[in-house]
Amino acid sequence: MALAGPAISFVNNLSNRNIFFFLLLPFSWIYGLIVFMRNKLFDFGILPSEEFDIPVISVGNISVGGTGKTPHIEYLIRLLKDEFSVATLSRGYKRKTKGFIIAGDNPDAETLGDEPCQLKQKFQDIIVAVDANRRNGIRKLLSCGKKIDLILLDDAFQHRYVSPGLSILLIDYNRPLHSDYLLPAGRLREPASGKERADILLISKSPQKLKPIERRIIVKDTNLHTLQYLYFTTVNSHPPLPVFPKDNTDDPELLKSSNLSLLMVSGIANPRDLKRFARSLSTRIKELYFPDHHNYSASDMIVIQEQFQSLEGEEKILITTEKDAVRFQKYSDLPENFKNRMFYIPISIDFLNEDAENFNKQVLSYVRDNKRNSILHKGKDEISA
Repeated sequence: MALAGPAISFVNNLSNRNIFFFLLLPFSWIYGLIVFMRNKLFDFGILPSEEFDIPVISVGNISVGGTGKTPHIEYLIRLLKDEFSVATLSRGYKRKTKGFIIAGDNPDAETLGDEPCQLKQKFQDIIVAVDANRRNGIRKLLSCGKKIDLILLDDAFQHRYVSPGLSILLIDYNRPLHSDYLLPAGRLREPASGKERADILLISKSPQKLKPIERRIIVKDTNLHTLQYLYFTTVNSHPPLPVFPKDNTDDPELLKSSNLSLLMVSGIANPRDLKRFARSLSTRIKELYFPDHHNYSASDMIVIQEQFQSLEGEEKILITTEKDAVRFQKYSDLPENFKNRMFYIPISIDFLNEDAENFNKQVLSYVRDNKRNSILHKGKDEISA
């Protein structure tokens, strides 16, 4: 029996993907060998890995993009900032500056990068710094004259020149490590065995109603060693907020309209959660995608405005992610009737079951036991003296 048109297209696409995968696989083997040798140089102490006399918590991943590092960093900030003086240190990906920078009171994405800018806008009372050289960044923070009890390293799992006191590894529930491949054939930055360096593994973007049997299967497949802990987190989307807070929509009922048309704009690795939320607002959706961490140009903004104006009806909005929002904010001279229709969707994470209590206790205990004025830390100093 002859295949129908859609079936033929599916088979052709599948064949093309398989051919592409096998063409890239040798390059993944070469890449894997390089990563293996680099990790061994650190394991044997040939390449130096430095420890610091302050609690350092690293949050990172093995697969590229989209595991939810920023909302997990935000969770840690909320957990710790009332008791400790918190500093975050990021690379500042795609910023237009270089070297070590501490965020001021009016951060912007071009100076810091989108994620650090987002953190500083949301948590004005913490120290946010950027430096591609994390070791240098930590040294600069410790000598900057500000009170700092702990440092959160963003996206630093592969930055092995720093040895964190607590390493947290994120694994996307939808992309388990054991079924993925190294770059460029897959999405892994290093072999899945690299997870052994982590103290805590978080299965991010888990279903809110994860079945017990699914949980047991994942725990088994993750193959933890004795000193590792595994927890599950899920993503929550919150009501839209204006990209330009001073330019709220003049119609507060607009977001509740049954005739709402929607332009969804994103420049992130995985817009799946944004798309799911968009569908909860409207079925009349136009989608516009840009590369991850995209720096929106003036010509991009013209295209976005044109797409927005082409939406049907008068009841229409643009929605985007919080990371994209901080990149849009430099265009404060946009037309008012466009600015007041631009919204972003805040997200946060929750732990499943009793995981929050156990995770919080583990993190808090680590920081309390290792901060500079703790009894354990004083004892360590006395021994080293």
